[in-house]
Amino acid sequence: MTQLRDDHLAAAFDHASRTYDTLVAANPGYHAHLRRSVRRLGLPVPGQGLRLLDLGCGTGASTAALRSVLPAARITAADASAGMLQRAAAKPWADGVTFVHSPAEQLHQAGVRGPFDAVLAAYLFRNVTDPDAVLATVRELLRPGGRLAVHEYTLSGRHTDRAVWTLVCRGLVQPVATLLGDGPLYRHLWRSVLDFDTASCFARRLDAAGFDKVRSLPLPGWQTGITHTFLACRAHDHRRNA
Repeated sequence: MTQLRDDHLAAAFDHASRTYDTLVAANPGYHAHLRRSVRRLGLPVPGQGLRLLDLGCGTGASTAALRSVLPAARITAADASAGMLQRAAAKPWADGVTFVHSPAEQLHQAGVRGPFDAVLAAYLFRNVTDPDAVLATVRELLRPGGRLAVHEYTLSGRHTDRAVWTLVCRGLVQPVATLLGDGPLYRHLWRSVLDFDTASCFARRLDAAGFDKVRSLPLPGWQTGITHTFLACRAHDHRRNA
């Protein structure tokens, strides 16, 4: 199956934006897991004076998690899908959030400027064409020592985790999405997890991109071994030049 990429993927998310929240709400722990990843950043609560970037914010579930845990922080939320952004901006908590319509690869052209104290990227990296280029952009946008949390479907590498992921997608998510007219998008999302880095490979990718203190932490419930929080800090320039 050909993967959706770039403009084609953004258009698919535009179409799916009307029902996206309903589908993800059927995933037990979806919102609680996002809040857990935010707390794992270890930032001072309530976040007074912090600048945060929610990269690939979608309909705003990850942005809502940031607002819930760090309500005093200044948040910029970016996404390539105008339809998803429109849904996010209409949420009751969205006042004060700066929304930017931009692919992750084109943040500079869209006027997004650092430094940010932290970046959250949820369910983003397996959907970009060049994850290493996006990591380089994230690194540039972070202040020295700034923190990154990547909340992502990244399999542990065990056969059982691949089987569970496929069972959930093919047995539940894809049939419902097909009825709603979004079958191609959710087939892409199923396949994107199987084709992307395992958790250990993505941790090595972060290290190679110039991040320090890289950690991979599983999330609880049925997603253990399927979804992880990756934590890292922007390395100081002396390491990159060493």
